[in-house]
Amino acid sequence: MHELFAESTILFVAVVFAFCLVIGSFLNVVIHRLPLMMEREWREQCEELAHHASERDMPEGRFDLIAPRSRCPSCGATIKAWQNIPVVSYLLLGGKCGNCGESISARYPLIEVATALLAAACAWRFGFGLEAVMAIVLTIALVPIAMIDAETQLIPDSIVLPLLWVGLAMSLFHPVDGASTLFIAPRDAIVGAMAGYLSLWSVYQLFKLVTGKEGMGYGDFKLLAALGAWLGWQQLHLIVLLSAVVGAIVGLSLMAFRHHDRSVPIPFGPYLAAAGWVTMMWGDAIQKAYLDKFL
Repeated sequence: MHELFAESTILFVAVVFAFCLVIGSFLNVVIHRLPLMMEREWREQCEELAHHASERDMPEGRFDLIAPRSRCPSCGATIKAWQNIPVVSYLLLGGKCGNCGESISARYPLIEVATALLAAACAWRFGFGLEAVMAIVLTIALVPIAMIDAETQLIPDSIVLPLLWVGLAMSLFHPVDGASTLFIAPRDAIVGAMAGYLSLWSVYQLFKLVTGKEGMGYGDFKLLAALGAWLGWQQLHLIVLLSAVVGAIVGLSLMAFRHHDRSVPIPFGPYLAAAGWVTMMWGDAIQKAYLDKFL
């Protein structure tokens, strides 16, 4: 199998795509349940200290990424195994619950397909080997980070902190000849993590000093630190530039066309995650093209 994948890039990409469709289905569970798990834990801690009941009903009993089984959010019916096949089940059911007929959000198959496509792009870009595996791991982590932050303005420590440590650990396998895109030198990874965190932290402190408001959350600092650990300090400026430009365009568009209230914060995590993924894939080529054109 190893030799077969090494000889046929197309086969490797196809297998990664199929496998990550299933992973994308699980990421839908992560995106939905992890914020609830976090909130329930916070509520329990607050109730223990304040001795008052929660105003919002939270899931009772065991509630994690494994249990209970997935249910329809409208009627509560348990989703059967055949109804949980990525993308296929959605199409067979016509985008509706098999029990009550209520429409199912298209977000679920879109996340499944997006995860598979992004992972397949990693397989194509890096070819069969450990670099492709680690690029897919980073992709699978960035998808729920971006979606959870977009929906709740939270970046879970339970995802971003392990991502940071994995990035630092990967640097221990940096080849002596330096012929690797993802396995950077330990010094670059450590400095990248430190610089990633401190750069946004400094912006946050300066903004708070000038305006008296908080411009971003600590999760953004941790996410950029994790990306710095994976990609090195040399790529941080590109990540920040790409995320800031896209974030500004989206923010201005929301205010112009959807009359977005300027006092309502716009999550920055999705733009950092997207910029980090693009930088992982084509960061060196983007910087080379920029230097060739302007210098």
